[in-house]
Amino acid sequence: MRIAHDPRMNAVLVKPRTEPKIPVDPSRPFRRKDGLASGFDPRRKRKEFRRLFHGIYVSRAVEVTPLLIAEAVVLSVDPLGAWASHATAARVWDLPIPPLPGEHVTVLRRSQRRGRPQISCHSAPDGLITKFDHVDVSAPAQVFVDLAALIPLVELVVVGDHMVRQGLVTTAELAEHGAMAKSPGAALARRAASLVRNGVDSPMETRLRLLIVLAGIPEPEVNALVGDETGRNKYDLSYRRSRTIIEYDGKHHVEREEQWESDLVRRERIDDDGWRILVFIAKDIFTSPARTLERIHRVLLQRGEPGVPRRLSDEWEQHFPDRS
Repeated sequence: MRIAHDPRMNAVLVKPRTEPKIPVDPSRPFRRKDGLASGFDPRRKRKEFRRLFHGIYVSRAVEVTPLLIAEAVVLSVDPLGAWASHATAARVWDLPIPPLPGEHVTVLRRSQRRGRPQISCHSAPDGLITKFDHVDVSAPAQVFVDLAALIPLVELVVVGDHMVRQGLVTTAELAEHGAMAKSPGAALARRAASLVRNGVDSPMETRLRLLIVLAGIPEPEVNALVGDETGRNKYDLSYRRSRTIIEYDGKHHVEREEQWESDLVRRERIDDDGWRILVFIAKDIFTSPARTLERIHRVLLQRGEPGVPRRLSDEWEQHFPDRS
């Protein structure tokens, strides 16, 4: 309290102490209580402010990006010792994850956990954390392990292949961090890490390769150079011993005439060298995987590829339901 004298009266006036206003940057997420301390209530100015989560606001003039959401998620708990994790961190790193509801934050101690709608709050005594711009987020190897509790094996390998392709992490780092992990999904993370490969160009190539591997067929080489000195080309998946190539043909190839013509020339040249090319599209993986496997299996047996079993494993059916 602050005491002041009124010169007009022989009395003492008692005035309440006013708290200093805390400046708020509305272009970044802020808590309602901080807005109130700055002299405004964002709930009363809905044309100016957007509510991101309960008690967390930002200016409507600002674009809502994954990084902005990550900052808001960290702000929803005690920012000291908290970081954006799981799917929230995956979206910050622009990883190819399936649609997942809600956001995620991790804190060091269980006592820091706070319940808030739309935000799952986890606790972990340690983790691989890095700065993305100005926000603390799980590092890529940590995101990989975190996601093992949220997505299935095939989609996790898709994420791992993408990470390695983009130079965010190495296969050795994924394996090393997975080996130390004790969090939910750690066993799945270790299995997925063992299936991540270098040089994979697209998620659909990953899915096609895993369809083959989970059926018990020997794993093909990824993006190997095939041909002689006069013309060497890179193919998605290949078996050198049986001279068999397996390719995924995406929609973008059809849309780009130049790419389509180049692929035709490339395939005709390799056909002349005695190679067999099998080309597949999305529906061969998502709709009729059984027929796709039957075709690959038959050709590899006919061409004498070593190690191909007479009977396929049933494991692929858990990950690629047949809808044909």
